[in-house]
Amino acid sequence: MLISAAGLLAILAYLAATGLLAGLRLWRNADGAPRQRAGHALLGLAVLGHGLALLHSSFTATGLNVSLINAASLVACCISALLLLLLLWRPLASLAVVIMPLAALALGLDLALPTTEVLRQSVSPGLGIHIALAIIAYSLFAIAAVQALLLAVAERQLRQHHPIMHFLPPLPVMETVMFQLTLLAFGLLTLSLGLGALYIEDIHGQHLAHKIVFSLLAWTVFAVLVVGRWRYGWRGRHGVKYVAAGWALLALAYFGTKVVLELVLHRA
Repeated sequence: MLISAAGLLAILAYLAATGLLAGLRLWRNADGAPRQRAGHALLGLAVLGHGLALLHSSFTATGLNVSLINAASLVACCISALLLLLLLWRPLASLAVVIMPLAALALGLDLALPTTEVLRQSVSPGLGIHIALAIIAYSLFAIAAVQALLLAVAERQLRQHHPIMHFLPPLPVMETVMFQLTLLAFGLLTLSLGLGALYIEDIHGQHLAHKIVFSLLAWTVFAVLVVGRWRYGWRGRHGVKYVAAGWALLALAYFGTKVVLELVLHRA
């Protein structure tokens, strides 16, 4: 009961923070600084409640829960925690307004549709680091993908000679943030894949073939983007296309596998 209350509190905090930060960007209230601090505090409360709910749903008496819905909720919590840190660094309220309702939805599904697929084998420290790096990298790529979407919207507004919405920060800021997040996430993904390669024993038995192929394809896409940005000075449009494609491939690498195994084949 206490865990469910923490989860519900987190959902309400996500939605309240969304309302505060959306109002801050759309109407530019005179009391913007207090509203911004309140929004950040609510996001911190939401992440805390989300984390408590995940502790209960992820660590069961029989092992670690790695079900599709629980994994989606875990990634959403990680994205929200990273977003909270990023908000202290850059004016990313527009990102928060898009991401926080999705995090609330993921947590709501985890609470309403509890599922359990238990990983019974023990996880070594090295494999644990690989998993943690992969989740953080995917979360940063997800934030970069949302930024790419907003950047595409802003550029389209300009091409149609419409003013950029007050909701969005300046184009150079969005572009810089997208590339910085992508570079950081690419480094973490590279470390994760290198470390994960040490723990491959049976590709088919561990259901890794699909993950490996799509992960390497995603890594290649991001590598091309990083080189293109460094060597040729690629700007917004290239970044938007490559970030979106790379993130989609990563989503297929992990969640695509889990969808097939759990929902189609009914296997863990």
